[in-house]
Amino acid sequence: MYGFIKKILFGFPPERIHYGVMRGLKVVNALPFGKNLLDACCRPKNTGLERKLWGLTFANPVGLAAGFDKDARFIDELSHLGFGFVEIGTVTPLPQPGNDQPRLFRLPEDEALVNRMGFNNEGVRAAAKRLQKRRSNIIVGGNIGKNKLTPNEEAVSDYEKCFHALFDVVDYFVVNVSSPNTPGLRALQEKEPLKQLLHHLQTLNNQKQQPRPILLKIAPDLTNEQLDDIIEIARETELAGLVATNTTISREGLQTPAAELEKIGAGGLSGRPVRERATEVIRYIHRKSGGTIPIIAVGGIFTAADAQEKLDAGASLVQVYTGFIYEGPTIVKKICQGLSIQP
Repeated sequence: MYGFIKKILFGFPPERIHYGVMRGLKVVNALPFGKNLLDACCRPKNTGLERKLWGLTFANPVGLAAGFDKDARFIDELSHLGFGFVEIGTVTPLPQPGNDQPRLFRLPEDEALVNRMGFNNEGVRAAAKRLQKRRSNIIVGGNIGKNKLTPNEEAVSDYEKCFHALFDVVDYFVVNVSSPNTPGLRALQEKEPLKQLLHHLQTLNNQKQQPRPILLKIAPDLTNEQLDDIIEIARETELAGLVATNTTISREGLQTPAAELEKIGAGGLSGRPVRERATEVIRYIHRKSGGTIPIIAVGGIFTAADAQEKLDAGASLVQVYTGFIYEGPTIVKKICQGLSIQP
C-alpha cells in the first residue's frame, strides 16, 4: 500500500510534501479515534523490547533521528507511530531560515537523500515552548547547534544558550558539530575545540540537580585516528554516549548518474549508501572503547536486519530518518517485529 502512496508523494518536491504529510498526520491525530487508528496500524505490539539507558526507559530501541521534526511541532503525533524516542532539532539560539531552496533531494535509485538544509529552525525558545505543551510522555532528545553567523570562537555560547533553554523539556542532549551544511561547523570536531565545548557543557550540566545525558553526534567521514580522539574526549569529558553517524559528504558507489549528482550539488548524503560506513564506525568505537561508550546508531536503517546489524556492532539504540521516508509509517512496527524474533 505504501509503495503506491510513495509514488504519489515522490511526485512532489521533498520539503513541501514533508510538511504536507505532517500536517495531514496532525489532522488524523485530531479526529475521533484517529489516535487509535494510528496506534493500531503503526505501534509495535510485541513486548520485551524495552531498553534502559541513562536512567531512562525506552519503550523500544527505534527512535526518530534529528532533522525530521526540527521545531518539535509533531511530537504527540509521532508518538502514535510507535517510536521509542524522538530527537528534535538541530535547534540554534536564534531563528534562521537555513540555506536557499531547493535544499532537499531524493536519490531513489540509491534509496538516499541529499540535504543542505543549513539548520533551518525557528529558534530554541520556540521549540522549548512547544515541548512544554506536549501531552505525550515519549522520550525526547534535544539536538543543539550554533547559528550560521556565529564564529567558531563564540560557538560555546550558542550551545550554552540552547542547553539552558531546553534543559527542563528534554530527556537528553545531542551536541551537533558534524553537519556538513553549516560552514566551518565540522572544525569543532577537532580535538581541542571539542574538548573545550564539551567540558563547558558538562560543567553546566553538573550544576543542575538532575543532570541530563549529553551525547555527541559524529560524522561518518572521520578517520580512525580521529575516532580515537573522539573516544578519548568522550572519556575525558564523561559523555553519556555518541550518536553515529551524521550524513556523509562522500558520493562513492552511487547508482544515481554523475550528471544528476553534479546538478544537485553539495549536501549531506543519508540512506542506504551510508549503512556500511556507519556500521564500521560503530563497530570501531565499540571495540576500541571496550563497549564502555553507549552508541545511538543512525545511517541506512530500513529493516529489522539493518537495525540488528547496528545492535550487533555495539549500538544500544537505533534511529531512522531516510528509511522512514522510503519505508513509510509502519517502519518502527516492522523493525520491532523483526527484532523480537531474532535468535
